[in-house]
Amino acid sequence: MKTSDFYYDLPEELIAQDPLEDRSSSRLMILDKETGKTEHHVFREIIDELNPGDCLVINDTKVIPARLIGAKEDTGAKIEVLLLKRGADDVWETLVKPGKKARPGARISFGDGLLVGEVMDVVEEGNRLIHFEYEGIFEEILDQLGQMPLPPYITHQLQDKDRYNTVYAVHSGSAAAPTAGLHFTPELLEEIRAKGVEIAPVTLHVGLGTFRPVKVDDVEHHHMHSEFYMITEESAQKINHAKEAGHRVICVGTTSCRTIESAADENGRLKECSGWTEIFIYPGYQFKILDALITNFHLPESTLIMLVSALAGKEHVMAAYEEAVKERYRFFSFGDAMFIR
Repeated sequence: MKTSDFYYDLPEELIAQDPLEDRSSSRLMILDKETGKTEHHVFREIIDELNPGDCLVINDTKVIPARLIGAKEDTGAKIEVLLLKRGADDVWETLVKPGKKARPGARISFGDGLLVGEVMDVVEEGNRLIHFEYEGIFEEILDQLGQMPLPPYITHQLQDKDRYNTVYAVHSGSAAAPTAGLHFTPELLEEIRAKGVEIAPVTLHVGLGTFRPVKVDDVEHHHMHSEFYMITEESAQKINHAKEAGHRVICVGTTSCRTIESAADENGRLKECSGWTEIFIYPGYQFKILDALITNFHLPESTLIMLVSALAGKEHVMAAYEEAVKERYRFFSFGDAMFIR
């Protein structure tokens, strides 16, 4: 299976640069995974697609303002640091630009010394391990100095940091948002609960590996970066109960999907757990739990478009994407949504 099989032509003007004022007013394409038939709706109408007893799985991770702009202490050279993965004792794995100015021993000052980082080591793909020094609470300093790490295809400045988080974001730790969840409002979630749909939060801290381009020609040779996930006993029971009762498990976003598919045993059951996942889902994969998926429109040749193709079939997905381009849907993080049923 070739990476180029998942290419489609996207006009640049269809890449959404700003979130809509009303989260739930995005457009919604419904794709029948068996027939490839599509319908066009508004996102808040997703409630009509949900049935009592269904279980909606959401990713309650919270994006941190992980982009820091600092200066080298000795030369004053500008350096950008993106926090990727938290380790022990205030050491983070980071992405640094320009990397050649961040050799081991280099010290970087942020906010006139409010936060200082020292490069400890260079690890895989040139990422840097940086030890941070500060007084007070790291999260409060980060909130003061950091910017939201928006994807490179979004060129507009985000006015409200909260708009790159879901309304149910709780556990801080992501370098990118689980964007399918951006369409939900508290009111819509309340209506969904009132309809008898169970909502099961899981946590997967989204790393940049999810969005890294596939650089190999053969899909099967691509390696995913590891991401940390957690599933509570309560959520595991909700999901198990829905499956046992013959109801659907519907994931909001590819990250929720990857979480439950990583954690499921051979019988498709879940228990309370946490760990790291490198699961890569592409056509040919047999889903253990997932029945349906709410997702955004993804980059050409990305692991995300491969995942949705595993669920609905490559031909159906690529045809739906071509239709979305023709119908002028908005694409990527702040764009419109698709429900694969």
